[in-house]
Amino acid sequence: MSTPTKKPRTAAGKRSRLYWAVPAVLGGLVLVVLVAKWLMGLPAVASFVADYPGHSELPDNAPVGFPAWLAWQHFLNAFFLLLIIRTGWQVRTTTRPSGHWTRNNKGLIKTKNPPTKISLELWFHLTLDVLWILNGLVFAVLLFATGQWMRIVPTSWDVIPNALSAALQYASLDWPTENGWVNYNALQLLSYFGTVFIAAPLAFVTGLRMSGAWPKKAAGLNRAFPIEWARAVHFPVMIYFVAFIAVHVFLVLATGALRNLNHMYGVRDDDGWFGFWIFLASVVVMVAAWFLARPLFLRPIASLMGKVSR
Repeated sequence: MSTPTKKPRTAAGKRSRLYWAVPAVLGGLVLVVLVAKWLMGLPAVASFVADYPGHSELPDNAPVGFPAWLAWQHFLNAFFLLLIIRTGWQVRTTTRPSGHWTRNNKGLIKTKNPPTKISLELWFHLTLDVLWILNGLVFAVLLFATGQWMRIVPTSWDVIPNALSAALQYASLDWPTENGWVNYNALQLLSYFGTVFIAAPLAFVTGLRMSGAWPKKAAGLNRAFPIEWARAVHFPVMIYFVAFIAVHVFLVLATGALRNLNHMYGVRDDDGWFGFWIFLASVVVMVAAWFLARPLFLRPIASLMGKVSR
């Protein structure tokens, strides 16, 4: 008696599931809005929102506005993260690498064992990781040196009910008042805190665990932090960053685009076009980098650090 075999997934079947998924997601979003509006109409919920309007008070010595270094850091983080996501996906899905790279075992970094040959895609991904981490260290030092940390680190427990209030307001489409120049709402604060102090370190630690730089002979350390755990966490963290970027960009554009772009890129609090033009220039740079990140341009750069082969 033969056992039934599973039918292979066809392109038509995948399209059919997609056709059903889109209206299902839209229907779910409509349901969330309706439920949120119903909740906001309840006296108890209205009283809760009045008591917790959606933002926590900052310490008296918290800085106001954004310094120029934060604008540069914002661009560099976005630039590196975009390419890291791109190359991370390539490393995960590429079955036939466009080339290979072997590190020169000379200079400051020397090892007893010969360097491992890796794909050109993985070399670029790891190089971007190093630049992103170095930039993140500069960001962290400046964040705490200038007091800007108080804007993205919770300093009061009322951030939790205020975040819930902000979420209800967003869901009901009666969005909380935005004044990011002075203070983020509690939901923004928690999302920025989670991105900077949880997601980014997780991406670094799990990526390091999967890289060749991790000590292979440290048996106790490897048992405490199995590579399977790192693989199970690293990809979902990438998905989190993609979702965060999508929501972040949407809200920046939907809650006063010119003023928000002036905050992030123009270091000013007005509705002029200065920040928009800097933002547009940064987008052009990122798009150009996206299309120039090809083997034709990567091989000469990689050859400066090691041997490039097919």
